[in-house]
Amino acid sequence: MKFRDKLIQFFKSLYLHQRFFTAIFGIAVIFLFSHWINFLYPIGWLAAVLLFLAFLIDIIAVFKNEKIVAKRKLPEKFSNSDENPVVISIKNNFGFKIYVEVIDELPVQFQKRDFLKQLSILPNETNRFEYLVRPVERGEYFFGNLNVYVSSKIKLVKRRFSFQKEQMVKVYPSFIQMKKYDFLAIDNRIQLAGLKKIRKIGQTMEFEQIKDYVIGDDLRTVNWKATAKQGSLMTNQYQDEKSQSVYTIIDTSRVMKMPFNGLRLLDYAINSTLAFSNIALKKHDKVGMFSFSNKIDKALPASSKKTHLQLILNSLYNVKTQFLDSDFGLLYAHIKRRVPQRSLLILFTNFEHISALERQFVYLRALAKKHVLVVVFFENSELEKIIDQEEIKSVSQVFEQTVAEQFSYEKKLMVKELQRHGIQTVLTSPEELSINTINKYLQIKAKGLL
Repeated sequence: MKFRDKLIQFFKSLYLHQRFFTAIFGIAVIFLFSHWINFLYPIGWLAAVLLFLAFLIDIIAVFKNEKIVAKRKLPEKFSNSDENPVVISIKNNFGFKIYVEVIDELPVQFQKRDFLKQLSILPNETNRFEYLVRPVERGEYFFGNLNVYVSSKIKLVKRRFSFQKEQMVKVYPSFIQMKKYDFLAIDNRIQLAGLKKIRKIGQTMEFEQIKDYVIGDDLRTVNWKATAKQGSLMTNQYQDEKSQSVYTIIDTSRVMKMPFNGLRLLDYAINSTLAFSNIALKKHDKVGMFSFSNKIDKALPASSKKTHLQLILNSLYNVKTQFLDSDFGLLYAHIKRRVPQRSLLILFTNFEHISALERQFVYLRALAKKHVLVVVFFENSELEKIIDQEEIKSVSQVFEQTVAEQFSYEKKLMVKELQRHGIQTVLTSPEELSINTINKYLQIKAKGLL
């Protein structure tokens, strides 16, 4: 490297510490007062010379060699709407204790420009720390430079080191939430997470085997022929009916762009789809997925293969919302053509006014004639907060609360109207979407509606 390039690189990585400016200010004050107090004048010059020598020593100490190594360790992928860890490790190869300021250039999606971590590292030691990030959008996230500013105990100058420019990590639908419900679905304590135990009806079961009667078995399952042959009570054992087709349908129109707690309704629906699909596959059902607005965006046929969940995850990764109206007629025609057998259809959409539901009612009823249709739409959490206000101090607040109650009442009317025509419904807050959707699926399976 040429001398000129080295000089440019030196000045680009040289930063002055706050202590340097404090010392300059102190020397300036000494020179100011030396105008009236003469003996302060040589003291000021002595302080200036000492500062200059300390400045040179500090520069030599931190710029002598490349004596620090830093790494940013990112997970293979981020989980949307969840806290994801980022690990930073810094190794000190200097022969003395260093003081470090770490500034990580986070992706633009986080809109965070005040990241700063301060620490000290002893000679030949490695310091690791972790911080958490919570993405609220799917897609590619690019990290910039990992900037490490090193200073010695003198703390007059800082040297900047830059590492790992342009690291990229993809943000996928919430697989953390999926794993959480996967665990709870097979655990005896599922009620703690809000999952309900549904009483199962025998007619929905498939015969599995004949076994010895055990106290507590349903007497209706006693196999009298096998009992007479064996000379002891024998019962039929049943299992859940398997390989039923289940489809999640995601409305990607403008009604799903509404934000709640930093996350859009569409992302809540996508996270819920992933968690629900995992549960359905664990129960050996075939799972498929559609997304639509004015056209069919994604169409994944139902399958029960173990690798199918990864296909669903990859499909959900690129689902986007548009500022367009949904074409339910197109959805009905597509399902009629592509889904010939009776299936469970879980439709994630949103209706803020009953007139919006009435416009699509003819298509929903047509779908419900052949399939088990579950319409999942959302409570307006902000309106619920207004309704729950206890102290009303002005006429405008009375008006706002009245309007909010009217909207909430219309949501309940929509539920009753859908149920009156044999359409299953889930009216839920965005935060409880996954739990309530899984509960509805378990309920339908247990009652044999499919």
